[in-house]
Amino acid sequence: MIPTSFPDKQEIARLSANMLLEVGAVHFNAKDPFTLASGLPSPTYIDCRKLISFPRIRATLMDFMAVTVMREAGFEAFDNIAGGETAGIPFAAMVAERLALPMTYVRKKPKGYGRNARIEGVMTEGQRVLLVEDLTTDGGSKLSFVDAIRETGATCGHTAVIFYYGIFPETIDTLAAHGVHLHHLCTWWDVLEAAREGERFDAETLSEVENFLRAPRPWQEARKK
Repeated sequence: MIPTSFPDKQEIARLSANMLLEVGAVHFNAKDPFTLASGLPSPTYIDCRKLISFPRIRATLMDFMAVTVMREAGFEAFDNIAGGETAGIPFAAMVAERLALPMTYVRKKPKGYGRNARIEGVMTEGQRVLLVEDLTTDGGSKLSFVDAIRETGATCGHTAVIFYYGIFPETIDTLAAHGVHLHHLCTWWDVLEAAREGERFDAETLSEVENFLRAPRPWQEARKK
């Protein structure tokens, strides 16, 4: 079923943040920071993969994503929904089902045998493709997926995520320079507000998380090992 009537963007952000907190996808630890894939420290970590195990929450979030891209990009804007390997694949499948569109997925690199393909499923020249992922930090990881889609002759000018960090000012510019528009449900600022309202973490931890969100690069440089 194609969703058409849902809360406004601000309420979607609030509800999405609360759902991420409810399932334990959000982790804050200022005293013993997490190490990100970049090798840099962070007092925050989010695991959107957990969402696939919670049917009511995953269904609601995917409804939110479907209606968000229709509102922001258009109701007839896409011909194909592509998931990025691996976290984006289940979410792309669920969004494709809601929008009644074909679903494909994009490998991080060619699989190295057989057709040596990066695109799995049927994607054809001229199709307008929406790239679906679980989250984005600075937008850089999306560009390889977008390029692989475009190599088929399809177009890809939009990517949709559940969670956008919202703290690195270069993200939107990085994607825009590549001709890609970002759609998202919530950010760290929405999660921080929801965490404070729900008193889910102690005040000291939340204060340090806010320090990081306001100046992430200096915070990381000061604690880099």
